[in-house]
Amino acid sequence: MPITLTGFKAYDIRFPTSRSLAGSDAMNPAPDYSAAYVILYTDSPQGLAGHGLTFTIGRGTEICVAAINACAPLIIGRTLESLTADMAQFWRVMTGDSQLRWLGPEKGIIHLATAAVVNAVWDLYAKVEDKPLWKLLVDMPPEQLVSCIDFRYITNVLTPADALDLLRRQAPTKAQREAEMLEQGFPAYTTGAGWSGYSDEQMRLYCREARANGWQHFKLKVGLSLEDDLRRASIMRTEIGAESTLMLDANQVWEVNEAIVIMQRLAAFDPLWIEEPTSPDDILGHAAIARAVAPIRVATGEHVQNRIIFKQLFQANAIGICQIDACRVGGVNEVLAILLMAAKFGIPVCPHAGGVGLCEYVQHLSLFDYIALSGSLENRMIEYTPHLHEHFVHPAIVKGGRYVPPDAPGYSVTMYPSSIAAFSYPNGSAWADERS
Repeated sequence: MPITLTGFKAYDIRFPTSRSLAGSDAMNPAPDYSAAYVILYTDSPQGLAGHGLTFTIGRGTEICVAAINACAPLIIGRTLESLTADMAQFWRVMTGDSQLRWLGPEKGIIHLATAAVVNAVWDLYAKVEDKPLWKLLVDMPPEQLVSCIDFRYITNVLTPADALDLLRRQAPTKAQREAEMLEQGFPAYTTGAGWSGYSDEQMRLYCREARANGWQHFKLKVGLSLEDDLRRASIMRTEIGAESTLMLDANQVWEVNEAIVIMQRLAAFDPLWIEEPTSPDDILGHAAIARAVAPIRVATGEHVQNRIIFKQLFQANAIGICQIDACRVGGVNEVLAILLMAAKFGIPVCPHAGGVGLCEYVQHLSLFDYIALSGSLENRMIEYTPHLHEHFVHPAIVKGGRYVPPDAPGYSVTMYPSSIAAFSYPNGSAWADERS
């Protein structure tokens, strides 16, 4: 029996993380991890609903909620089956409205809102199929996966035929990699010890705790001052040991030449990558930095607006690590296009997950990428931050520094109603102090 999308509700949900400085970095010193959150309601006899979100950090979340309220009606009244029968066309409906498109196109607030709604549809789709999203994708034949993608503006580097070839190449060995993931989990790295607002003593403590819990990959926020960056990098490298992997993240604060000079000093600590060394829109700047700091890799992606910018980063040899974000681009459909381009260019994918719900999301994407597309774990790991997972019905689980593959149907971002109520802004109980 067809399932009809009967309505939706969008929420402005904010967590007061600025009080502890969890999530702090050089560009965002006091973020309140937040989400523009949407629930798609249906006439399913089981009461199934699709849940989606897009990550924000406080003020302005209400604007994203308004954008969800503008774009979600495009699919209300449609059956889920009519959307899943042609997922590429569904994505074009969401991104191609002649009036909303003027506010993008395919970038900014409208694209963030699009991602929340698109991901909610995929969440509902996976729940109806009784599979976690990664398994839904892994089980799709290559032809069905390719039919989910809008190839507009990227066919000069990736055609549908290219995509089919990449997927078919890995298909015969998918089962063994799936079994490996179910047994061992997917490698992770932690950002939880290296926030810029943490004191030296906090960093030491959190590094030691993480090492005791099996972590081997650590990321440090840099970009405060050269003196601070050198001191903090020395502390982290000393605490984690020479055998552990260190990554650095500047969160866009440097000029191109500044990034090159500073990274020549920070190279002494043997980082695998420097993340967001300059403006995420500066493709040629990233390319210049990549040439100058090699063999340190340049990583970016959490603020890259769409598949077209990723295409140019790949073409320009501007990045050595692709950091997809589950909801900066337009949801699962566009992420699939980016994963395929990364595979064609041989660039490892390490998703951005420094935000509420992002760990829950991206575990699915990396599992799919390894099992069905890349077939490699070399230099591949998922970010993990130890914040706010308790608000999700099926939170991400990490053991011994590895993500445990989720087994609950859906895309893992269904929040508890009590959390939605308590942290809705500005009237939730968590914000009572600021109202008084």
